[in-house]
Amino acid sequence: MTNRVNIGITVNGEDHQLSEELTVAQLLEHLGLPQKGIAVAVDGAVFPRASWDRTVEKGWEIEILTAVQGG
Repeated sequence: MTNRVNIGITVNGEDHQLSEELTVAQLLEHLGLPQKGIAVAVDGAVFPRASWDRTVEKGWEIEILTAVQGG
């Protein structure tokens, strides 16, 4: 039996309500985003890829940035 949770987060300025616990990596998959070529920041600080297995917490403000080539 899965516990139902209600986690409110903000991703790129848009509010989201999660009904289940997700890791950062699972959240990216849930949002249809690739796990390569992007950077994640939580509450204004870079969130290292090594920590993407951490569960998203209520109230997090997440920014997902895409790497762009050029100069």
